[in-house]
Amino acid sequence: MFSRTGVRNISAGTTGGVVVPTEVASSRLLFDKTYVNGEWVSAKNGAIFEVTNPANNKVIGSVPDMNAEDTENAVQVAYKTFYTWRETTAKERCNILRKWFNLIIENQHVLGMILTAENGKPLAEGIGEVGYAASFVEWFSEEGRRVYGDILQSPAKSKKLMTFKQPVGVAGLITPWNFPSAMLTRKACPAIAAGCTVVVKPAEDTPYSALALCQLAEEAGLPKGVLNVVTCSRQNAAEVGRVLCESPFVAKISFTGSTTTGKLLLRQAASTVKRVSMELGGNAPFIVFDSADVDQAVTGTMVSKFRCSGQTCVCANRIFVQESVHDAYVKRLTEVMESQLKVGNGFDEGITQGPLINAKAVEKVHAMVTDARNLGATVVMGGNPHALGGTFYEPTLLTGINKDMKVSQEEIFGPVAAIYKFKTEEEVISVANSSKSGLAGYFYSRDIAQIWRVAEKLEVGMVGVNEGLMSTVEAPFGGIKESGLGREGSYQGIDEFIETKYVCLGGML
Repeated sequence: MFSRTGVRNISAGTTGGVVVPTEVASSRLLFDKTYVNGEWVSAKNGAIFEVTNPANNKVIGSVPDMNAEDTENAVQVAYKTFYTWRETTAKERCNILRKWFNLIIENQHVLGMILTAENGKPLAEGIGEVGYAASFVEWFSEEGRRVYGDILQSPAKSKKLMTFKQPVGVAGLITPWNFPSAMLTRKACPAIAAGCTVVVKPAEDTPYSALALCQLAEEAGLPKGVLNVVTCSRQNAAEVGRVLCESPFVAKISFTGSTTTGKLLLRQAASTVKRVSMELGGNAPFIVFDSADVDQAVTGTMVSKFRCSGQTCVCANRIFVQESVHDAYVKRLTEVMESQLKVGNGFDEGITQGPLINAKAVEKVHAMVTDARNLGATVVMGGNPHALGGTFYEPTLLTGINKDMKVSQEEIFGPVAAIYKFKTEEEVISVANSSKSGLAGYFYSRDIAQIWRVAEKLEVGMVGVNEGLMSTVEAPFGGIKESGLGREGSYQGIDEFIETKYVCLGGML
């Protein structure tokens, strides 16, 4: 049915010059083709692109480099399939999702290894992400049966009024490299549960995780054409994205990525007035008030800042510490960073910090650290590319940060903790809210009145109070301002893929 020639020739092992563990290289879930209409296919013109392991920049394998024509074909497949898939019952769709969930859990370890191979995050994080991804499959296998309509009170005896819910149609889903499994299931599963079909464009750095999930979906009984994946290189990404956004056969776009790209996709999707949801960049404030438990705040910082080597949209980006606890916090954070953060290949034992995704990411992070240093920041630890070379960067702690530095104005997306000192609650709220972004925010306090005030005043879509890790399937995920539109997860997640239809029955006397 499909070939794995692109992966059978890779070297296997766990460290040094090897690419991936033998368990990954020989896995039945590693593919060199993409998945359209239930078949493993190549690009029509035969083009491919290579995928590398960011820990050593060695080639894992290659996948099809699909273009606009290939994408249009995938859209047509999804569009045709939609008219049969939408006729299935919610129970039928949700039973398939439940089987998919079970298969993901059964294969969690190898899926985590595939993820670590292409993304670089430590294996424990990769396996953990697969569990997180599975949670969305499970949730929407249940939530899909809870899509309800309404009977409305009529102003006239001769009329009966009602609303019911229907799937929007084909959904174009564009997923990021930092959570390649979880973002696919968080988008695709509510769409599929609602009765939509989907075309997924995974990030060019991490296509293998998406393809592995397709195989398990097929084994779960998902019909041909419901789930389709278009892999492409960075060079073809713009034209693939344009087709998804401008095609009249695509009814919905869901995107996770940078704000700049999100704005471009919004303009393109406007040409056909599509439903759009977007989770874009963040610049999360992390506030430590003088009433906080400093040790608890440091623990929260480690979770929020250094997960995925600082490459998440909800990472603590601007860390504000009230002056009376500033020195104690910095001292304790330095100790914990030095003792807990171990940089290396994500497959090696005890590693907590993998590489950044590519050389460009290292250049960006180092330029931001250099800018902060030049403008007066103190480098308490780190501050340079790591001695391991490649795309590894030292866990870095900066103090004396101010609003003129790039680390204040932009998303760092790296293992850099930038510390600001502040005096009053009013001051820090004003600075925290000065960003154009509004995705996540965190603060630590044991003053219940302050907790209520600050939670209300922070201009973000999600707030963690005395907690550095708040993402969960049960809660809505999304931002305000330039951090996006709509919500994913929770019971709201399926609403993004549903239209409400009003029906008025006349002549009912």
